Amino acid sequence: LNTDVSMNHTTVMEFVLLGLANSRHLEITLFLFLGIAYFFILLGNISVITITLTNNFLQTPMYYFLRNFALLEITFTSTFLPSTLYSLLTERKTISLPGCFLQMLLFYCLGACTLFHMAVMSLDRYVAICHPLHYTAIMNHRLCLQLILGCWALSFLSMFPPTIMIVQLPFCGPNVMNHFYCDASLLMELSCTDTGFIEELLFITLIIILPGTLTVTAVSYGCIIVTILHIPSSTGRRKAFSTCSAHLIVVTVFYSTCIYRYIRSEQRGGQDSDKVLSLFFSVLTQAINPYIYSLRNRQVKQALKEGVLKWLPGADVNSGVAHPSI
Repeated sequence: LNTDVSMNHTTVMEFVLLGLANSRHLEITLFLFLGIAYFFILLGNISVITITLTNNFLQTPMYYFLRNFALLEITFTSTFLPSTLYSLLTERKTISLPGCFLQMLLFYCLGACTLFHMAVMSLDRYVAICHPLHYTAIMNHRLCLQLILGCWALSFLSMFPPTIMIVQLPFCGPNVMNHFYCDASLLMELSCTDTGFIEELLFITLIIILPGTLTVTAVSYGCIIVTILHIPSSTGRRKAFSTCSAHLIVVTVFYSTCIYRYIRSEQRGGQDSDKVLSLFFSVLTQAINPYIYSLRNRQVKQALKEGVLKWLPGADVNSGVAHPSI
């Protein structure tokens, strides 16, 4: 804390993030767990981006959205996971004021963008499955670009005002947050001025974005399920339900933890349960998303196999079998 004698108050220069554990043994365990999760997040999403960019057969709207979603996931998790891993490894708990504010701004804006992207991807699947004959005409390149730009614009336009108002708050101490990233509710709790208006604004924004995007996603998948039920082939129904159920599990975990964490009567955070919920929607779902949405897809697996075989000596890409060099 920096003491300003002339103003007779103290000004916070940095915040202390208590992190995820209070014992060194648990910190090392969590470092390994989160490090592996971050590795798979980067590996899975970079693979999706590379495959969908280099394979001519994957230049469709679905893979265009998946590629942008993969880039968003890398950016979102990179706002807090590297600093969390560094804190677990070095036991350094402090974060500067500008660093904390920047992390909060990016976390909330990119988190909102993730919600909008998931709604757009569900709409794309709805059009592809329920209106296959009109899919190409509806989901043209121009509309796809507009939807992606709309996701980014809506997320920043909605989340930027409340978060930038939090940045402008005075902080006079204490400066300790029971979390592993700079959370808006905890920052408002530490402010030495009234934050009632900002809390209401942030709550209204979240209550529009979370249930709003969830409604779009739920209605889209509901229509998809109805369409799947009319598939005459039992094998086709099983495959479609397998893919759809995997998507719904991820969506359910992501939205349920987000809604319980941010839309409730008491917005003050700081409990250990809040950190567990945050781990679910910010790390766990991000780690499995590329494998659920993309890498389980038959076309993506074939493209990945062909890409790997190109680097193997004597590999026959057409047959998918690597032969030893003669």
